[in-house]
Amino acid sequence: MSHVLTLAASAALLPDLARAAERIARELGTAPGPLDWLDPGRACDLPLAGEASGALAEGALERALREVFAGSPVDLAVQPAAGRRKKLLLADMESTVIANEMLEELAEFVGLRERVERITTRAMNGELDFRASLIERVALLRGLPEQVLHDCLELIRFDPGAPALVSTLKAHGVPCALVSGGFTFFAEWVAARVGFEFCCANQLQIEDGRLAGTVAEPILDKGAKLRQLEQLTLERGLLPADAATVGDGANDLPMLLAAGLGVAYHGKPAVAAAARFRVDHGDLTTLLHFQGYRRSEISGADSQTQRGPL
Repeated sequence: MSHVLTLAASAALLPDLARAAERIARELGTAPGPLDWLDPGRACDLPLAGEASGALAEGALERALREVFAGSPVDLAVQPAAGRRKKLLLADMESTVIANEMLEELAEFVGLRERVERITTRAMNGELDFRASLIERVALLRGLPEQVLHDCLELIRFDPGAPALVSTLKAHGVPCALVSGGFTFFAEWVAARVGFEFCCANQLQIEDGRLAGTVAEPILDKGAKLRQLEQLTLERGLLPADAATVGDGANDLPMLLAAGLGVAYHGKPAVAAAARFRVDHGDLTTLLHFQGYRRSEISGADSQTQRGPL
């Protein structure tokens, strides 16, 4: 089998979706193999033969499936079977590993949350330059006591599946890196609790115990995230095709497009539209199913992961 289709959905929907996928695959000239349940009732693989098939090579099968399944809460991916399990993970932090946007949480302390939220939304959808928008937003925080950074730690909510994703990959020898356009104060705290072995982010500048309203150079933006992917793969003798990346915003898109498995996770519209892979409905363990990990291999698969402190 040259390719594999992965479906992830609710138990009530998945059997019907799998049968529909088999039918569509046959209609498009591919030869589906036996259905393989990665997580009974939650995720399955459909092996696909036909390496020369235009339906696979040109993405026709995936487009047809997305059209048929439009409106159904199903995540899907069609990819080559070879090299499916990736050897490195780079993850965005805010609205990916955690549910929060920490700059917005800080803006709450100066009564400017709504203003900052509007700027953040436009920047993450690619409507504003990330670097310029970050400088503008951070300037609004000038004078806040440094203590508010510690207060904001209590507000952090982890996205479902984040600990399971990282611990499962680490158990299989896969290094995990947190690469954030947010701030080191939060990124280091999150990385330590989730289990990331490496993290990088932007540095908020502090003067006399208060936020200076500035960010130290160099600013980590979309270009820097891509360079981190290139550097981390090079250091390990890998190629970007050997890596998985995940994020939600426009500053994540270059690293998503460069990686072998670049996933827009509940991505902003422009990002979801441009990314090769996406998760619109499930949690972060969907990235494991896309790589062929079975329920028995996923850390904590039998416990429900909630947003909130670890």
